[in-house]
Amino acid sequence: MGGQIDVFAAASAEGAWTVTEVTRRARSVMEAGLAPLWVRGEVSGFKKWQSGHWYFTLRDAHSQIRCAMFQKENRRLPGPPDDGTQVFAFARPTVWEEKGEFRLTILELLSTEGGGLWKLALERAKAALARDGLLDPSRKRPLPSHPGRIAVVTSRDAAALADIIAVTRKRWPVAELLLVPARVQGEGAENSVCAALALAGRIPNLDVLIVGRGGGAQEDLWTFNSERVARAVAAVPVPVISAVGHETDVTLCDLVADYRAPTPSAAALAATPDRADVRGELDRVARRLARSLTARSERGAERLSRMTDRLAGALERGLERAGHRIANAAARLDALSPLKVLERGYAVALGEGGRVLSRAAQFPAGLPFRLRVADGEVGARVEKP
Repeated sequence: MGGQIDVFAAASAEGAWTVTEVTRRARSVMEAGLAPLWVRGEVSGFKKWQSGHWYFTLRDAHSQIRCAMFQKENRRLPGPPDDGTQVFAFARPTVWEEKGEFRLTILELLSTEGGGLWKLALERAKAALARDGLLDPSRKRPLPSHPGRIAVVTSRDAAALADIIAVTRKRWPVAELLLVPARVQGEGAENSVCAALALAGRIPNLDVLIVGRGGGAQEDLWTFNSERVARAVAAVPVPVISAVGHETDVTLCDLVADYRAPTPSAAALAATPDRADVRGELDRVARRLARSLTARSERGAERLSRMTDRLAGALERGLERAGHRIANAAARLDALSPLKVLERGYAVALGEGGRVLSRAAQFPAGLPFRLRVADGEVGARVEKP
């Protein structure tokens, strides 16, 4: 569509386009220029062919468009629409080449009554969340294996709360369970759940959060299809488990949460380990540690025994060498001992107090002294100086 069409580009030998070429070109231009869109209108002239395809017209007060909904798309619906039914149609604009007609190929069909309006709003919110990456599986966080503190956002009187408490106490009673009460349906529920989620996100040391409610009609669960609530779930700083309704109910909160549980009881199961399993695992770890410690102790004892043997051998050799050195020193000291000299016939003169007298001047006449000989002492006196 960026430039003008060359009027002779596809012309035949006669210089004119064929009808097929014109309708084919019109179809390509139409499909390239208009993306799939939602259209509101009234069903008219409905026909169902043996192939299962549906053909009808969508009209309003001023215009009408031919439509086709093929069997692979319409088989998901509970039944065909009646003439006069107001619908929302998600369709791809095109040109029906065989008849040269502008047509809508219907991909999804919703009643404009309550449920259809909700579905349309749901699809719009889902598209907005997808654009912001909040439905990307890669952003989902793993649940903690052994949580110490669990917050629950639900109604104070909900049966879902009783189920969560019962399962948690049975499986993992050491966990601290904190209720952040919220209105989960009716007027004001959306604001209440958003405020409760924001408050729960500020709880210190929180490990995981469960948000949800028990089953109910589609309108009862609508709070959890709110785009605001879904974004509040995505903003919680810890992993979130969504448990809304029954197993067949899937809400926007389920899609945004880190883990979707089919029921509140299943949410408690996902949030907590089984204490019997944990005890068994601890027993297995204890046995592995005991075996490891025993093996290490045995290896340590063997090394200590070898070291003791080496130390004992080294000590004996050291004592033996020291004994030799002491014997040699004793022999040398014994050789230098004055007693050995006395044994060779020498004597030592001792004065008062045992003072050794070694000079002649120390022996005046009449001086009494003692002579120390090899086997004792002998009294003596100086007769002449």
